[in-house]
Amino acid sequence: MDDLTVKALLEDLKNSDEGVRDRATTELWRIWFEEKGDYGIEMLRRSQILLEAGDFSRALNMLTKLISEYPDFAEAWNRRAVLYYTQGNYQKSLIDCEMVIKLNPIHFGALHGLGLCYAALGNYRNAIHAFRRTLEIQPYSLVNQKLILECTARLN
Repeated sequence: MDDLTVKALLEDLKNSDEGVRDRATTELWRIWFEEKGDYGIEMLRRSQILLEAGDFSRALNMLTKLISEYPDFAEAWNRRAVLYYTQGNYQKSLIDCEMVIKLNPIHFGALHGLGLCYAALGNYRNAIHAFRRTLEIQPYSLVNQKLILECTARLN
């Protein structure tokens, strides 16, 4: 990952022009998905097809194998976190989201996922914290702004 390119893209996420932000978001996702080359992309693609087909077991096995081969591949961890989340296994999803953030602290997708998991578990304070961290990277993210309001309303 070229640090100057990523830094410029992060700045673009803060641009008032929605088109600039959308292009930066797309480019960051591309960089993250392509981090391990064609093999990594293909494994992520196949696991997504399995996930969409409801074959969670095979998708999980494929992602776990990819993680064992490339433990520093943040997007593999993130895709497995998504799989766990879709199954309602929020605790395992949290663990994988935290690993993504450890490997790639600017991964707004994992930060958002972390917030979703905390919210699903009823831990609204931690959810709000995660969504705020996401907003530090993507300040115009309406979905994260809305989720902060929803979680704040649920606090006792």
